[in-house]
Amino acid sequence: MLTRLIPSSQQPLPAIGLGTWQTFDVRGKAAYPPLQQTLEVLHAAGGSVIDSSPMYGRAEEVVGDLTGEMDSRNAFFYATKVWTQGREAGIRQMEDSLRKMRRTSLDLMQIHNLVDWQTHLRTLREWQEAGRVRYLGITHYTDGMHEQLERVFSQEPVDFVQFNYSILDSHAEQRLLPAAADRGLATLINRPFSEGNLLARVRREALPGWAAEWGITSWAQFLLKFILSHPAVTCVIPGTSNPEHLQDNLRAAQGPLPDEATREKMAAYVRAL
Repeated sequence: MLTRLIPSSQQPLPAIGLGTWQTFDVRGKAAYPPLQQTLEVLHAAGGSVIDSSPMYGRAEEVVGDLTGEMDSRNAFFYATKVWTQGREAGIRQMEDSLRKMRRTSLDLMQIHNLVDWQTHLRTLREWQEAGRVRYLGITHYTDGMHEQLERVFSQEPVDFVQFNYSILDSHAEQRLLPAAADRGLATLINRPFSEGNLLARVRREALPGWAAEWGITSWAQFLLKFILSHPAVTCVIPGTSNPEHLQDNLRAAQGPLPDEATREKMAAYVRAL
């Protein structure tokens, strides 16, 4: 699988991971088998990033239940978030995340949607120094907050920034992606399918014949390869609970990536559908 380096450490990170919003928010172990298979597919393909949040219902706990029983549990890159107001509430929430995900430390802790970011960033620096988290990050999911994300990471050193970006929702190309590259930040891309709206838009349409030149055999790969072909993208985290869908997603991180002219052609093709 394609990897990209985390600028602050030069650690290689697989370029496609797994989001858990809605998909891992399940009750009862009867719902676990396809999720277990999904995690196994991620690991077998060389993927590692699992992104969650306290906002995602039971997702953190489900991730912990499933990975905790896997021999490969320490091979994953565990990313979650703090999403509350106040220092003490933030500490309690992060302690809960460690417990739910069955970890003594986490790879990445992000401040979800910039909620009380000044307070949590101070705490996270303490946790980073103590070895409880490896990397710090900030997140948002709307175009309207890109300027604020840039303002924060221009003032405060962090390792990661997570935001929305897709073939038709390309606002991040204007400033946020170049700014993250200039500041040496790793980027996690959420909403790559615009919460499924893009896949619904293209589902009944044929792939263009020239897509095969780039090793593309599905619309999911088409949409993900477009994102991965931007040099400032580190990792994309589409959410799924379907192991076959994940296997398809992961193929986008294999083979050649589109050049700039092809990127423009890809976007134009989807806009015309």
